[in-house]
Amino acid sequence: MQKKMDVRLLAQMALLTALMLVMAFTPLGYIPLPFMNATTMHIPVIIGACLLGPKMGAVLGGLFGLTSVFKATITPNITSFVFTPFYSLNPQFSGSWKSLIVAIVPRILIGLLAGLAYQALRKAVHNETVSLAISGFIGSMVNTIGVMGLIYLLFGDQYAAAGGVEPDLLLGVIMGVVGMNGVPEALIAAVLTAAVCKALLAVGKRSVSQA
Repeated sequence: MQKKMDVRLLAQMALLTALMLVMAFTPLGYIPLPFMNATTMHIPVIIGACLLGPKMGAVLGGLFGLTSVFKATITPNITSFVFTPFYSLNPQFSGSWKSLIVAIVPRILIGLLAGLAYQALRKAVHNETVSLAISGFIGSMVNTIGVMGLIYLLFGDQYAAAGGVEPDLLLGVIMGVVGMNGVPEALIAAVLTAAVCKALLAVGKRSVSQA
């Protein structure tokens, strides 16, 4: 039984990794916008964290972060310097080692915190759908707040200049992005996480019962 579970874990990780790589190199994962890319890459990370646990979620989040660095390097826009140290529009808009923190650390935290949230909520709430939905919401907000917060802390002046925003107004702009973009994205993540994970968990339970 343990061997079958290990094989299933590896198969699920391989499937999610393949899905993320496909998404990363198509518009499904990174949606080009004039100022920066929108992304749906956090969805499989959250799903993996809920199904496979926070450690595997963190691994998938790390993969998300690495694809973000790669994407910002090969198809840059004016703000790509905040995600990759390998791109420089000019000396004012230049990436550094801090770009790796913005691109990777919040994405690892998506999987870690979404997985931990699901484990805690499943015990406290005793409602799988609610636990999955809240975990999806948390994971998505970790991505939005983590990325935008680190951009503000590490690249505030450069990011404001790139967007044509006064530095004193940048915090308000970021709060607006979190509220107007981050919250709807988190609600979508909540619905998708609950729907997809419920279906996959049901399939997994049937497979175990038939083993």
